[in-house]
Amino acid sequence: MSGIALREGPVAPAIDQLVAGAVFGTGAAMTYLLARVPPDPRGHGTHELLGMPPCSWPATLQAPCPTCGVTTAAAHLVHLQPVTAVVTQPFGAALAAVGLWLALLAGFSLLTRRSFVDRVVRLPYGTMATVGLVLLLGSWLYKYLTFAS
Repeated sequence: MSGIALREGPVAPAIDQLVAGAVFGTGAAMTYLLARVPPDPRGHGTHELLGMPPCSWPATLQAPCPTCGVTTAAAHLVHLQPVTAVVTQPFGAALAAVGLWLALLAGFSLLTRRSFVDRVVRLPYGTMATVGLVLLLGSWLYKYLTFAS
C-alpha cells in the first residue's frame, strides 16, 4: 500500500496535497465534533446535539427516515463502540468507518509524500455504490423493524 510518488500522481502535487489536506482536515474535524457529543440512547437524534433540527419523519410518520441513526452510529464509532455503532445503524457505522479510513489514508499520504488522488481514483466506485445502496436500504429496513419513536 505504498502508492506512487506525489510527483507521479494524476494531478499536480499541490492539488493532490490540497485534496489530501481537505480530506484529512474534514475527517479530523468530524471526529472531534462527534467525540464531543454523547450518542443518543434512543439510537437516533444525536444530530440534534449538533444544532440540527429534529427529523420530521418520526413525528409525522412514526417511522425512521432512510438515514435515521447515522449520526448516532458515527458517534458510537468515534467513542470506540463499534458493535453498538453497527447495531444502531449499520450503514452509518460503515459510512463513518469509510470516512475515518479515508482521513487516515489522506494523512498517511501527506506524511509519506505519496499521491492521495491516485489511491482514490483507483477505488472500485461501481462496487462501492452498489454495496452502499444495498446497505443503506437494508439498514433502513432494519431500523424500521427495530424503531421505537
